[in-house]
Amino acid sequence: MIHVRGLGAGALLLPLLMLGCASVVTSGPVTFGHDGAQASGPGDTSQQVMVTFPPAPPSLWVRYTSALARTYRMSIVVAWTLTSIDEYCVVFEVPRGRSPRDVIRRLSSDPRVGLAQSVGTFETQAGGDPLSNLQHGSQALHVQQAHRLATGKGVKVAVIDTGVDFQHPDLLGRIAKASDFVHRRNAPFTADVHGTAVAGVIAAGANNDIGIVGVAPGADIYALKACWPRAPGSREAECNSYTLALAVEAAMEVEHVQVMNLSLAGPDDPLLTKLLGAAVSRGIVVVAADGGAPGHSFPANVKGVLGVVGSDDLKGGLARPAERFTSSLAAPSIDIISTAPPNSYDFFSGSSLAAAEVTGIVALLLEKNPRLTPAQVRDILQKTSHPLAPPPGLPDPPVAQADACAAVAALAGGEGCS
Repeated sequence: MIHVRGLGAGALLLPLLMLGCASVVTSGPVTFGHDGAQASGPGDTSQQVMVTFPPAPPSLWVRYTSALARTYRMSIVVAWTLTSIDEYCVVFEVPRGRSPRDVIRRLSSDPRVGLAQSVGTFETQAGGDPLSNLQHGSQALHVQQAHRLATGKGVKVAVIDTGVDFQHPDLLGRIAKASDFVHRRNAPFTADVHGTAVAGVIAAGANNDIGIVGVAPGADIYALKACWPRAPGSREAECNSYTLALAVEAAMEVEHVQVMNLSLAGPDDPLLTKLLGAAVSRGIVVVAADGGAPGHSFPANVKGVLGVVGSDDLKGGLARPAERFTSSLAAPSIDIISTAPPNSYDFFSGSSLAAAEVTGIVALLLEKNPRLTPAQVRDILQKTSHPLAPPPGLPDPPVAQADACAAVAALAGGEGCS
């Protein structure tokens, strides 16, 4: 799972760092500590609150920011412009001993403020190609047959996750750009496990005599690091509302992607809801992992977002009982083999992988018809999916497993999956 925590307002762009075949862009706002010294990146957000200001002249945003800091006795952590929704976002630090919840309540009634919220926490949902025979999930999705019709060639996919090992042999040439929105010291981009696995599921190279093949091996991956491992080499990672908002904004405004993959889940987040709504309204297909429990269904539960539940294709049915279903589409999520740093492979489990598989299918569809809207993509996937048995003791859920070939064939007259 990926954890997400939120922050807020004013944009600066740090230098571009060229690394090998991909460029790592350390872009986004600069954060500051209590003494004004530049901070190393996301840390303890328990005393932080996030505020947005409605559309207004930038000079007014700056005055409002300073005024709120004085009025509510807070320090400014970070600030940047959300160009996609024409708003300004600021993260403030509330002094120890004061309740952030009380400050949010007061800020919510301040006429200068458009939105006031806490910083939410989200989790990643983890857990000729010689290893393709081990890709039982791809076999269940009929990916090989789908590749006769499409490979996702040229479709721009944002993987908003941890960093990615873009030097991995099976990912060479697949990572169009790598950008870092975390800015944490001693956090190497290419050593991150979760993002590397997700990128491999989506777009590992095909017919290269190496490892596995991705669902959409022709897609162009934009690796936008908004999350960081809990510990060096850990599969579990976390992010915050601030880093995710930066990455989502960049995916829309800078990279102009066609698909966003969010293999993460957590509590509802007002700002991210607004940003993802803007992405969907622009025609970007947003795919998210559904954690299947209260507090772990966002952003899969956002209107227009394509939520994905994990299934167990080896045993049949869903991967595990879920307390609450917010998504109607499933994909395999148990023991999915994928790329891992450095230059290796491993098995992963979790709806993170299911979301990545569906993201790959979306790329196949968009290669065939780039003008498909998010609603049309959802409709195609649902109409060509196969119903799953409900978990024991739970009512029959309207959940069905995706079928890559059937979905693509629906755009090609319904033939080609035999």
